Amino acid sequence: MNTVAEHVAQHLLQIKAIKLEPAHPFTWASGWKSPIYCDNRKTLSYPEVRSYIRDRFADVIREKYPEAEVIAGVATGAIAQGVLVAQELDLPFVYIRSAAKSHGLENLIEGEYKPGQKVVVVEDLISTGGSSLQAVEALRSSGCEVLGMVAIFTYGFQKAEANFAAAACELTTLSNYNALIGLALKTGYIREGDVEKLKEWRKSPDTYQ
Repeated sequence: MNTVAEHVAQHLLQIKAIKLEPAHPFTWASGWKSPIYCDNRKTLSYPEVRSYIRDRFADVIREKYPEAEVIAGVATGAIAQGVLVAQELDLPFVYIRSAAKSHGLENLIEGEYKPGQKVVVVEDLISTGGSSLQAVEALRSSGCEVLGMVAIFTYGFQKAEANFAAAACELTTLSNYNALIGLALKTGYIREGDVEKLKEWRKSPDTYQ
């Protein structure tokens, strides 16, 4: 293996943060049937894995967004990863709630920031991009300049690509569905016969059975 995408995919499979079951689909909260289940929170329980992901995020941000002034995590899955990255880069950290608090200051964004600051958003997983882009919109509405978003993994849905393009938000992911499937086949995690079924799901996840 010689790419970051493959290394990240290997880590996710090894610690069972990602499970592939083409013959026995999982049911997502949305009701979609899926041959893949992804829980990147598990990466936090493995020091080697969380450190590798932190360092690769930091590499991307240093290279693509050297002008970044704040790191923002999307609640709840990317809060811890965002803190690790902010610590590595010696930058302030904030996080964006899925909805404003119903009491107190009723904050949607938690932490110290100023309008006009340049922000990179950290996310753990991209499916359709809806909730991730809500966080981007919250930051923009508060006067921040969002430079882009970095995430651990994306399913690579066309809908997500369209949503990010429409929001004019650059997305960079450490790994992706294609790299995962290629690695899983190479290492014997899945069989050749599973590949078509896995590709089929990505094309039309809402009708997959």
